[in-house]
Amino acid sequence: MLLLASCASKVQLPQRSETLAIMQKVNDHWQAQHPITPANGWKPYADYSPFWQNAAYHTGNLAAWQVTHNDQWLNYSRSWAEGAKWMGATSNDTTKWKYSYGEKPEFVLFGDWQICFQSYAELWQIDKAAGLADSDPRQVEKLARARSVMEYEMSTDKNDYWWWADGLYMVMPVMVRLGNITGNAQYGEKLFEYWNYAKNLMYDKETHLFYRDGKYIYPKHKTAAGKKDFWARGDGWVLAAMARCMDELPADYAHMDEFRQTYLEMAAAVAACQQPEGYWTRSMLDPDQAPGPETSGTAFFTYGLLWGIRKGLLPRKEYLPVCMKAWKYLTETALQPDGSLGYVQPIGERAIPGQTVDQKSTAPFGVGAFLLAAKEMVLLGK
Repeated sequence: MLLLASCASKVQLPQRSETLAIMQKVNDHWQAQHPITPANGWKPYADYSPFWQNAAYHTGNLAAWQVTHNDQWLNYSRSWAEGAKWMGATSNDTTKWKYSYGEKPEFVLFGDWQICFQSYAELWQIDKAAGLADSDPRQVEKLARARSVMEYEMSTDKNDYWWWADGLYMVMPVMVRLGNITGNAQYGEKLFEYWNYAKNLMYDKETHLFYRDGKYIYPKHKTAAGKKDFWARGDGWVLAAMARCMDELPADYAHMDEFRQTYLEMAAAVAACQQPEGYWTRSMLDPDQAPGPETSGTAFFTYGLLWGIRKGLLPRKEYLPVCMKAWKYLTETALQPDGSLGYVQPIGERAIPGQTVDQKSTAPFGVGAFLLAAKEMVLLGK
């Protein structure tokens, strides 16, 4: 413990102005390279789609706005939401709604189409704080689809909506925000019910990490070396989801102790498998499965751990050195001279041996995760 304290005492937080400048460089570059231009016939992976990979970016963009109040960034998210008509998947026939994986309009109940509701709700809250009338039809529209989808979902007898780790980040914060906005206690009740299903399915009590989904549970699935295979971005989604939820949940929420305990267990497990260079490898306990740096998981972990330090849940002397090593990797290796963010594993669900992930590998969700981490660094910085 004395060594840890000594290490922590030598750790220097960056100046807030320095972090803000890095945030500006990254976010301005991303938005310049990806203009929002909604058009008829949009596809799930287009820049203007409300599908998960873009919606995850906007959670980070709005987090960046919180510490900068940069109107350009706020308007970027507004344009995206308006282009999507404040919807996710677009089917209106509830008899056809599904929650297995799907990129078509009828997969309304699949969480990857629901993460956009986080940002719609936040944009509504921003406008409300600015004094815009709740009765304005344009304000009501921002929440109408989100509420109709989530409240339909909660009316069913199903509780297995979150069957993959990513889904926790996609939807848990949606339910917290809508619960806070509407005052409907069912959001909090169903939040825990769905969480409980997901945790019982994917949480490994020995390692305190989450498998990506049921396909990857040991010993049914193993790494090439025969080890348990925990995917960094998958666990990053979960740790970040818990931070975002606990940040917004009422202090007297009935299940707060459960979330806090799982978060603390997971934070310790995450910190223990950081690589000496500051990043996390794609297979967290078997670096040789897919060696080399990966930015999206690293950024989500950095965000989740920094948040815990700032909130007093994690001991600063133990976790700040972990975060600063990660931040050094993110800003000195992942960040490229032009402002792009490299070493982001492409869309997928596992650590893939032989997959190329290099300085040119980038994606919206990776940038979003970086902005979340940067926001926490600004708030914690000098």
